[in-house]
Amino acid sequence: MRRPWRIAAVSAFLAALLMGGVMGRRVLAITDDAREVLRVYTELISAVHEQYPTERSYEELVDASVNGLVRTLDPHTNFFDTASFDEMRNRQQSTFSGLGILVGMRNGRLTVITPIEGTPAARLGIRAGDVISSIEGEPTEGMNVDDAVRRLKGPKGTKVNIEIVRYSLPEPLPLEITRAEIPQNTVRYAYMIEPGTGYLAVSDFNRGTGEEVRKALDSLREQGMERLLLDLRNNGGGLLDQAVVVADQFVPGDGKIVETRGRTRDSFQEFSASDEHEELDMPVVTLVSDGTASAAEILAGAIQDHDIGLIVGTPTWGKGLVQTVYSLSYGNGLAVTTAKYYTPSGRLIQRDYSSWFDYASYRSSGENAGTTAEGDEREREIFFTDLGREVFGEGGIEPDVLVEPQTLAPFLQYLLSRNAFFDFAVEISADERIANRDWQPPPTLLDEFGEWLLDKQVAKSEEIAKGLAEADAREDALRYLLAEVLNASFGIEARYQVLARGDRQIQRALELFDDASQLLARRKSLEAEAPASASLGLN
Repeated sequence: MRRPWRIAAVSAFLAALLMGGVMGRRVLAITDDAREVLRVYTELISAVHEQYPTERSYEELVDASVNGLVRTLDPHTNFFDTASFDEMRNRQQSTFSGLGILVGMRNGRLTVITPIEGTPAARLGIRAGDVISSIEGEPTEGMNVDDAVRRLKGPKGTKVNIEIVRYSLPEPLPLEITRAEIPQNTVRYAYMIEPGTGYLAVSDFNRGTGEEVRKALDSLREQGMERLLLDLRNNGGGLLDQAVVVADQFVPGDGKIVETRGRTRDSFQEFSASDEHEELDMPVVTLVSDGTASAAEILAGAIQDHDIGLIVGTPTWGKGLVQTVYSLSYGNGLAVTTAKYYTPSGRLIQRDYSSWFDYASYRSSGENAGTTAEGDEREREIFFTDLGREVFGEGGIEPDVLVEPQTLAPFLQYLLSRNAFFDFAVEISADERIANRDWQPPPTLLDEFGEWLLDKQVAKSEEIAKGLAEADAREDALRYLLAEVLNASFGIEARYQVLARGDRQIQRALELFDDASQLLARRKSLEAEAPASASLGLN
């Protein structure tokens, strides 16, 4: 009597999954062939549930089979259980309710990286380097960052009790903090990196990104921006509509931004600029990396195809599949690929994924620009920008100027992995707060750092002497010390500004504005002569 009920339960689940979820507002017609397949499937699920030597719930078996299904499609079609679906939707929002701190694990302890200005945590004086030792009486030792963040978040106006351990305090400090609305800013940094040169770094694309970028550009213009360095490195993408809103602020007139093509009629869409924003009308250099993907590649592709600016860095990831997200039964979700992205010149952004291992372990290099995967002799199709420059399809966005990132000396990488710069800076800041951002490390600071490394048993004396023997290593070490000291006193943007001075890709990009100015002049000349075309290459 129980077996038919179980089969019926699984059948009902599948019917709800197909009819109420995947098709959204449309109802899927179940054909006779489909019914037969579903009948076999429900019998299979029931047999495994009843006969497998260890107990497996129906939910576990159905989830496993669905995950197996999506793995046969493409790398970006995904099934989400309730928790992961909620987390994905939360990431796409522009705000959340919490304390206003960036946290991470430092030497196995839940540590405040920086408080966010104007939030409850900042108002209570929480500092970089504070260790959150307990949340609501539960020790954080052994707790991972995701679990801790979930406990710290909560409805606006509710309270959370934490204890912090601070270097300068003899006892843990208990705090009761009222949660407030915290913006999830995607414009991470926006400042004048040089006189006349604005710097804008966008980390991803959520519901508020378009408005954030607009405000940042307005602010930089007010500060005298005449050139823009746009940093999209490690921007993994996000919402298509926000990529279009941001690109609309760069693409002049009614120029095409991106096109989607799929199998169904409604998957064919073209997105163009609205001409509603003030024309940027200045040289632009855009930084990209192998972590630049999806919506960020749409923006970079539009900038390159319309010759709005130079693309600098390393080839991007190559994620050009469009996912449509559907809410399924029981709080689950499905992001299913429904189309592909094409840049204004007609390039397919998506990289080949016939080998999932190669796709997942991809690291870009400019040595094979214009070719496919290693060992594949096929040439990628050539397309042309508005000015006639050659660009390639089916492999992300190739930079106009290849600049590999710098690699730190192995000893400095080891110190970073042990959080040595951060921990040392926290102690300095606890003993003496830094008065302003012009603070410079005293000549003796590197020696003091070496003694601290010995005292904390981070490294041996011979390792320290060898690791800091080279002038470049000493210069980089002082830069990281300065960055962490300023972070402790003034926040994460102050830290970033210091590190940018030693960032090879940023510094090279700043040297390319003359070339970007020439590109802008040629584009304006082309617009004046329209529909004449140009075919001058720029390397």
